[in-house]
Amino acid sequence: MPTAHNTAQPGEIAETILLPGDPLRAQFIAEQFLTDAKQFNAVRNMFGYTGVYKGKEISVMGTGMGCPSIGIYTHELIHVYGVKNLLRIGSCGSMQEYVKMGDIVMAMGASTDSNYAHQYQLPGTFCATASFGLLHNAQKAAEEKGFSYVVGNVLSSDIFYTETPEWEQWAKMGVLAAEMESFALYCNASRAGVNALGIFTVSDSMVTGEEMSSEERQIGFTNMMEVALEAALA
Repeated sequence: MPTAHNTAQPGEIAETILLPGDPLRAQFIAEQFLTDAKQFNAVRNMFGYTGVYKGKEISVMGTGMGCPSIGIYTHELIHVYGVKNLLRIGSCGSMQEYVKMGDIVMAMGASTDSNYAHQYQLPGTFCATASFGLLHNAQKAAEEKGFSYVVGNVLSSDIFYTETPEWEQWAKMGVLAAEMESFALYCNASRAGVNALGIFTVSDSMVTGEEMSSEERQIGFTNMMEVALEAALA
């Protein structure tokens, strides 16, 4: 049944979904990669589509920015619509010199400065990790396509414009890059027993100060989308 944030009817969303933050990126994926794509949601302009990629039904939907936003959408996708495989795709900022502009970052784990996991009342610190099957599929796809990638820990931060250079402390712990959503996604997926993976394109570097041009974003993000779609097939 529809929710306050999603007007899809039962059966209109596939068990596997790609989750860009930007709803217009969801529209782009539907138009460029999926056949017979049909829109299932436009509430708050958070566009969602279901179509077919290489014979498999796949959905794509925007989630907005940050743990609270993706937390809402993925909770509903999992518990109301029965989604089993959730692949977050987006941009990230490199924290390591060897993580270059345009590289694809696969988030094996997600650290955070968010308090999202307090709801579970755990007696310790939860380690939010990706589903190995999806990660393995994504790595294989990147290898086959010859795309540059790294696998490791990311930081899901609540802060975009920070007053202090806290990223340097995370970098000392080997964290590859910063983004804003994977921790909440992994928590929701782990709690529900479903699969999740975050895949990102490095669009800027905290180490060098570099930033991608709009043309570089188009090419780099398309590579990431292809990896996510191929990972979703297996």
